[in-house]
Amino acid sequence: MPLQTFRYAVCGGSNVMLDIFLFYISFHYILKQEPLNLGLLVLKPYNAALIMAFCITFPLGFILSKYIVFHGSYLKGRIQLFRYGIIVAINLFLNYALLNIFVQYLHIFPTISRILATIIIVTFSFLSQKHFTFKMEGNKRG
Repeated sequence: MPLQTFRYAVCGGSNVMLDIFLFYISFHYILKQEPLNLGLLVLKPYNAALIMAFCITFPLGFILSKYIVFHGSYLKGRIQLFRYGIIVAINLFLNYALLNIFVQYLHIFPTISRILATIIIVTFSFLSQKHFTFKMEGNKRG
């Protein structure tokens, strides 16, 4: 296994585990499986938990990717952050869509649904981070 793939697996895996843990804690103990009423908007508890976990794992994931996994990237930090944000936004949308499909239509428990959605998205995330967000010297085309 290439060192970069190993680092991504460790850093990404740790961040995913933290994300699932934060999702579980938010869903069960902070939100107590109740909708989050924001006044103009009411979020389902599993969607609110997804956003709560995201607020912590987004910056942590960027830092781990930039300084440990893809530290040889030639792109400037602000470009990396912008691109990382794009990929994470796509991942967040995919997580939201899959989570809602699994919970509402397939009637799978929210934490299990979150894990399944994560498994589906991991490969897309690694390839997009490697070839788009944190381009390395060998990938300097475009």
